[in-house]
Amino acid sequence: MSNPNQILRSVYSAFAAGDLPALLAHLHPEIRWNEAEGFPLADRNPYVGCDAIVQGVFVRIAEEWDDFQVEVGELAGSGDVVTVFGRYKARHKRTRKVLDVQCAHTWWLANGKLVRFQQMVDTAGVAAARA
Repeated sequence: MSNPNQILRSVYSAFAAGDLPALLAHLHPEIRWNEAEGFPLADRNPYVGCDAIVQGVFVRIAEEWDDFQVEVGELAGSGDVVTVFGRYKARHKRTRKVLDVQCAHTWWLANGKLVRFQQMVDTAGVAAARA
């Protein structure tokens, strides 16, 4: 699978299904991952490599949010750089407030693997759901 949009759709499908091995199979072993400035998980930017992402991002999301989903909308771009526009939806475990905010993820690809990630998100909306 070398089509960037197909790769990204597979990544988001694997995330939705909770299939971490399938998701990680698309990541380069030394991927550089950045959460948006002002987002709670940006405290360890940049995350480098799959283990750092799993422990620093995915585990922490699961600890804080119930039913965290990335609702994928439009994919823009082609080739080596693609941006995915969508929404984060979840319920905060402590506050029980619903999260429903815009997000965008820009991905860089090389040789069929995802090598870089940059998150953009409505950080004010995330903060409101956590407060």
